[in-house]
Amino acid sequence: MAILFITSSRLGDAVIASGAIEHIRCAHPGAKLTVACGAAAAGVFARLPGLERLIIFEKQSLDRHWLSLWSRLVRQRWDLVVDFRGSALAYALPARRRLIVRGGRRPGRRYIQIADSLRLSPPPLPVVWTAPPDRARAEDLLAGPALLGLGPTANWDGKIWPAERFVALAQRLALPRIAVFGGPGAAERALAAPVLASLPGAIDLVGALSVAEAAACLARCALFVGNDSGLMHLAAAAGTPTLGLFGRSRASEYAPAGLRAAYVAAPGPEGEAAMDGLPVEAVAQAARDLLGVMAPA
Repeated sequence: MAILFITSSRLGDAVIASGAIEHIRCAHPGAKLTVACGAAAAGVFARLPGLERLIIFEKQSLDRHWLSLWSRLVRQRWDLVVDFRGSALAYALPARRRLIVRGGRRPGRRYIQIADSLRLSPPPLPVVWTAPPDRARAEDLLAGPALLGLGPTANWDGKIWPAERFVALAQRLALPRIAVFGGPGAAERALAAPVLASLPGAIDLVGALSVAEAAACLARCALFVGNDSGLMHLAAAAGTPTLGLFGRSRASEYAPAGLRAAYVAAPGPEGEAAMDGLPVEAVAQAARDLLGVMAPA
């Protein structure tokens, strides 16, 4: 059986869709899977069981990326095409069955919106796929006492809590060790640099890991606190107690989805509140609540 998943160009969106992909994969054991996604999301699927082909495509002017992708897929007859992008491409491919996730903004959590479109009940939570080498590297890097993971980066300024507040939070929570996570590239390094400079004992994992290695490392954290980002979604999917920080993005849609996940939003209208309005103590208390730890007297 040949299944095609057409999914996101963004890491976070790909992670949010992972639970639905895993549900479909498990419902069709032995299927040969193809995933088409953007480069930033490709690492999410590197360890996907049954993956036969990973196709990376990026947005081009005049929507030419869809024509290019169609030319790479049209020669195969698909048993099932699952399109998380809500495009017309699925209808232009030879397929016995098609499942389309509607586009556009709608109320409710994004992972539930996906499940509703695909008629999956209950909505499957996001997952991560890792392999023994990823978990071995995580153990080599992070074995030891309880670890606080920090995610001080994001893809735009409106999502970013001030660096000095991450530092103050880490000092208040006082877990034995700290690891700072971030993606590849100079921009991520620059955003994480003030946190790393103020926490000289922290483990620097910025740009150092594949997505699967990052998932395995996040799974070893006692707590992860981070801005609304792909790393936040990855931490929640890995089963780590995850606290997401929200300001100019919508927690009602993109709060971290996991068995041990919560969020704190800056005061003000949803999606319009400034992150510098989010006080350290509010985040620290939410973190203690998530861990089930009473605040010190």
